[in-house]
Amino acid sequence: QVQLVESGGGLVQPGGSLSLSCAASGSIVRLNTMGWYRHAPGKERELFATITSAGSTNYQDSVKGRFTISRDNAKNTVYLQMNSLKSEDTAVYYCNAQIVVFTERGLTYLEVWGQGTLVTVSS
Repeated sequence: QVQLVESGGGLVQPGGSLSLSCAASGSIVRLNTMGWYRHAPGKERELFATITSAGSTNYQDSVKGRFTISRDNAKNTVYLQMNSLKSEDTAVYYCNAQIVVFTERGLTYLEVWGQGTLVTVSS
């Protein structure tokens, strides 16, 4: 069984920094694009950062210049460094990965989600 386990999160003051990590485990053939979503109260879930297996990144304007997504392919882990945090960054953060596994049907492509971790930016 393939799963993503997130760690990090918590309470931070405005202007502060926080980091998240998300590790994939299981019988993984390949980890393709990984990303971070967030879901704030009263808002739709937002995809705000992605990173390909080759390391190419993409960010939404709302976090560009403040957040950094990175990955360690040897550890099957994606990271999110969040700086200059604002109150509007408060949300539940989820990691997501496009994962290739081998099943009885052959190579199978899965979309897997982490369990979510709460980030609260407040004084």
